[in-house]
Amino acid sequence: MVPTISTHSRWLLTCLSAALLLGCSKAPPEQEPVRAVKVVTVGASATSFDLEFSGEVRARVESSLGFRVGGKLIARQAELGQRVKAGQQLAQIDPQDYRVTADAAAAQLIAAQSNRDVAAADLKRYQGLFEQGFISAAELERRQANDKAAHAQWRQAQAQSTVQGNQSNYTHLLADGAGVITSVDASAGQVVAAGQPVVRLALDGPRDVVFSVSEDKLASLKAGVLVDVRQWADGKTYEAKVRDVSASADAITRTFVVKAALPKEADPVLGSTVTVSLRAANLKGETPRIKLPTHALRTEAGATSVWLLDSTTMTVKAQTIQVTTADGNEAVVDSGLQNGDQVVVSGVHVLTAGQKVSIFGAAK
Repeated sequence: MVPTISTHSRWLLTCLSAALLLGCSKAPPEQEPVRAVKVVTVGASATSFDLEFSGEVRARVESSLGFRVGGKLIARQAELGQRVKAGQQLAQIDPQDYRVTADAAAAQLIAAQSNRDVAAADLKRYQGLFEQGFISAAELERRQANDKAAHAQWRQAQAQSTVQGNQSNYTHLLADGAGVITSVDASAGQVVAAGQPVVRLALDGPRDVVFSVSEDKLASLKAGVLVDVRQWADGKTYEAKVRDVSASADAITRTFVVKAALPKEADPVLGSTVTVSLRAANLKGETPRIKLPTHALRTEAGATSVWLLDSTTMTVKAQTIQVTTADGNEAVVDSGLQNGDQVVVSGVHVLTAGQKVSIFGAAK
């Protein structure tokens, strides 16, 4: 006998099958949200990085002063930042040994002078004897030679005494002129060698701004070119004229030192930092470049890229770019973008290729 299924059972099976089919079917995919982004339209402009340099105010004439003789430094009157007058004593080394040597040279000079006087008196007496015929010509010539040797020894002792006296005076380090002490390189108690710098003196007079530039900027910085100098402390701006450009690059930085003369009315603090701006009219070989905020950049697989907005479909796509340098908080783009491109500058790390976006703040 074949078992039969009741109508109620068939209904239960039908409901169960429908439930199973509904449970196994895939849910419809969720659509990505439309994200609001900020965009900028890129355009080429001059970069301040190419126009500005950091410089330092220095004296036109600056001297490293040291003793002409060596010895132990017993006093240093000069202090950093002190203003001094011409001839003012800056430091002193122990003069005792030099005084003793000078006294010995002075004594030798007195002895040589006595020998000279004796030789001169002998020559005069022997000349009289020769005229009377009591001595030969050979004896007179010996006395003349003794007199010449005595005079030579006296002159030598005189020169030696002068040298030793000068060396005694060299134990005092004096200022060459009025100015400001910008560096102190030795302290009391230290033994210094002849010529070793003890202090550095910036003489009063003209002031220069000294800054370094790379080789590709030399064409725009010739002698006579005008630049703008802005002080960091108070923002005052002066017009300076380039007066000297280094003929060779620094061995370490490979940059060239440029000196620009400040006007007479400018009185900046020595050693202060300034910003030197090269005027656009003096630029040679400079081409405008595209700049983007650094937060608009993204790095993927070792390459730098940005999101470009397709305004027709309101979707974004990745665009690889080449960045050459930084200009403050902006990146200077060398290639990969064109004028008029719309670049996303906010929310770049949550976007995906082809995602629909809306412009933040745009009227709906």
